[in-house]
Amino acid sequence: MIYLLRHDEIKGASTKRFIGQTDVDLSEAGLEHAALWQNYFFRLKIDHVFASPLSRCIDMAAIVTGFERNAITLVDGLKEINLGKWDGTPMADIKNKFRQEWEKRGKNLTEYRPPSGESFFDLSQRVVPVFHQIARENPGNILVVAHAGVNRMILCDLLNKKIDDLFSIPQAYGCLNLIDNGQKPLQVQEINVMPADFDA
Repeated sequence: MIYLLRHDEIKGASTKRFIGQTDVDLSEAGLEHAALWQNYFFRLKIDHVFASPLSRCIDMAAIVTGFERNAITLVDGLKEINLGKWDGTPMADIKNKFRQEWEKRGKNLTEYRPPSGESFFDLSQRVVPVFHQIARENPGNILVVAHAGVNRMILCDLLNKKIDDLFSIPQAYGCLNLIDNGQKPLQVQEINVMPADFDA
């Protein structure tokens, strides 16, 4: 099984910002919620752990598994989308100050690149091969800890969805997606589940 996990809540999450490759730590609430996954993951035999090298994903992986950080394989290809000059900026500021650019993004979500950044198409081209390589080369139970944009690109690929439909796939902070790697092609079993869903 592949356990595709999104990192939990980050510091400053109350303000809607474009957060891509800026390295932001988990918030106190995020740390507490991440710990709720421990009962679930401690019962599993996780054979391999892969994570984005951004601290919010490394910390998430360490918390939920109890693994030492040197046992977590960091993968640059799992970094969140590069938002270029927009990274860290509140969405409201982008809408107000760069209205034309914002409108271009809305008209072509798949291919629009913020200044010095990546498009979602670029992200998909980067992430999907990396994910399939991880799945192909590592038997057993695999934990992959990444970001909302990254996870959505993986799920779009596995579900044969267009990139334009990425936001139809929910990815809440700290959510888990289950992917059966015992079949070819890989089969998505669950999307956007929370610790409470397994305790019910």
